[in-house]
Amino acid sequence: MRGRPNIHASLELIEKAQDIFWKKGYTATSLSDLLTITGTGSGSFYNTFKGGKKQVFQEAIQQRREAFAEFKTKLEKSDSPIELIKDFFRSIAYEGKISHLKGCIIANTVVEMTYIDEELENDSIQILKEVEEMYTENIRKAQEKGEIKNQTDASILGKYLITFWCGLNTLRRMYPDKKILSQQIEMQLAVLS
Repeated sequence: MRGRPNIHASLELIEKAQDIFWKKGYTATSLSDLLTITGTGSGSFYNTFKGGKKQVFQEAIQQRREAFAEFKTKLEKSDSPIELIKDFFRSIAYEGKISHLKGCIIANTVVEMTYIDEELENDSIQILKEVEEMYTENIRKAQEKGEIKNQTDASILGKYLITFWCGLNTLRRMYPDKKILSQQIEMQLAVLS
């Protein structure tokens, strides 16, 4: 039946699709995978997402950007934004094995899309740069208040945290162990003392 109304909210579909993209990556995820995980038929899927698989993926990536924006708002309202950043990294050690194996969909996309899809690669790079800017801004403010002894340029420390994040998402696949991850995270966070 042509033009049948959508029975699923697109946000719910994106969340379900995001899960499969997170596990398999963009390239390895098929239309069949998306239809199965979302529980939609191809007609309903394409009525909702005219751009197909790529549009769903872009919207899934956008959801991660929105999650980072929520975290930025929390930092702005916090009396101790550096501690909030540290706690975010510390919380990674306590996530479950599935979360460790998935890593970060944004960092995964930067790696996967290099030489494959420049638009998706650049979208993901931009999100990481926005997070880096958020870190840099909060580090700079903490340095000015004397809350961080390390006076290395805040932009270098912001990039350091992105480097740490990307490395941590590989390390957690190698060692999905709370104790090992906690030790490594604390060692890396010492730069913000």
